[in-house]
This record gives sequence, structure tokens and C-alpha cells, in this order.
Amino acid sequence: MSNKLTVGISPCPNDTFMFDAIINKKIDTKGLDIDFHLLDVEELNKKAFKNELDITKLSYFTYAQILDNYILLNSGSALGFNCGPLLVSKNKFDNDFINQIRIAIPGKNTTANFLLSYAFPKAHNKVDYLFSDIETAIVNEDVDAGVIIHENRFTFESKGLIKIMDLGEYWQGSTGFPIPLGAIVVKRDIPEETKIQFDNLLKESIQFALDNPESSKEFVKQHAQEMQDDVIQKHIDLYVNEFSLDLGIDGKKAVNKLINVTKELGMIKDQPERIIVEV
Repeated sequence: MSNKLTVGISPCPNDTFMFDAIINKKIDTKGLDIDFHLLDVEELNKKAFKNELDITKLSYFTYAQILDNYILLNSGSALGFNCGPLLVSKNKFDNDFINQIRIAIPGKNTTANFLLSYAFPKAHNKVDYLFSDIETAIVNEDVDAGVIIHENRFTFESKGLIKIMDLGEYWQGSTGFPIPLGAIVVKRDIPEETKIQFDNLLKESIQFALDNPESSKEFVKQHAQEMQDDVIQKHIDLYVNEFSLDLGIDGKKAVNKLINVTKELGMIKDQPERIIVEV
């Protein structure tokens, strides 16, 4: 097999921060020829269902549905405490009323949608939006509420919106685990040596970014939806952490918990038992 790999990531600051050193050749890529695609996470989720990219960022809820085709890497995850999606609106709603209102979601295959269903299993009046359009849809009253992710976590209050629920906090309080949001996965049929090589390369790229925080700023800002430097930095600080360098035992347990909950709630078809990290 050729060493050329197709790799999909999102343009969000945590991804561009972590992958900057690889994309811009700041570290030795060890002979790997990598073709990068920057796409919205829900578009990446859809491509993952079609098995289109060799290596890709995707939502953990999507990963739970495609265990037969992809393996989770140790490095590159967005996972942690107090970093989950927020359910926001212009008005305060009682929890019982959430089941009746029209809610914008950033894609049906996102972990954000999974968490909304986990907290409000009877809330079925959902509308798909590009994540960056959700705040505007709420402000314009096209929807009653919305689940926001990424940089919007830091900007919704400036748009006159209020938090109804931190869905990540709800997950943490209910399960005791950090919330697995996004993952980097690799096709199962990629040679084992290449899987390990890329996983190590990504860890090196993340460490380079952490050790040289100024190095990636121009590249990250070029692709960020919110251009304010402080918002970009808050985003990186929140979503790039010890779990990003190495998922570790606690991270693996959290991923297992999410997969088991999706099965318990009947949200996905039964999947074969898999070792969560195999590289």
C-alpha cells in the first residue's frame, strides 16, 4: 500500500493547533505523504460512514456506530471535564417544556446531539444546522433553542443568549466520567506499522504545539470561525489537554461508557465488542 494517506480534520482551533506541525512540515513526517481535508465535523462524520478517509476527526457518537471500520488513535481526542456542549436559548425553559420546543443541533451524528438525547430523551423536534449558524438561528427565532459547540461556547452570552443546561456537566454528574467529544480514528485495513507511525507523529505534533504556542497562531487564526485571539486561546486551552496527548486508561473508560450508553438507549445498532484503542 502507498504511504499516501487522506486525513480529515475540522477547521476548529483545537484541530488546527494539534495538526499544524504536520501540515506545515514543522516536524519530520517520517516519509508519510498526507493529503489533508478541512471540513465541518458533521461532514467528516458523514464521510466516515462512507469509509472515505484513511484517517479522520469525527464525533465519538459517530465512532460508536462504525467500530467495524475504524480504530481509535491514542492521540488527538477532544475529551475532558467541563467542556461539553451547551443548550442555550433567548428564554429560560423548564425542563419539561424542552421536549416540546424546536432545537437546533450541529448534526444528528454529533456527540452534542447524543448528549441532548441523553439529557432529554423525549426531545425529538430537532433541526440540523451548521454549528456556526446556530446562535443566529436562535437570535432570529427560527428555533427556540440550540446546542452550541466549539468557539460558540465563549460567545453566546454576547448574543443575548442564556444557558439552559451544560450537557457535559449533566453527563459528568450522571456517569462520573469525562465527556468524549471528538476523536481521531484510522481505517482498520491500514497497515499496523502505518497506524502506529501516524499515532506517534500526531502525538509529536501536539507536543510541538504545546511547547511552541506561538508557532501555530497564524495557521489556527486563518481557519477559526471566531477571530478574536482570546476566544481562540480559550478554545485551545479547553479542548487540548492530557487526553489529547494520550487517551490513557481514564479516557478509554469514558469512551467505553459512551458506547455502552448508546446501546442502552437504543441509539445505535448493536456493535461487536471491540478494544477501544488498538494502536
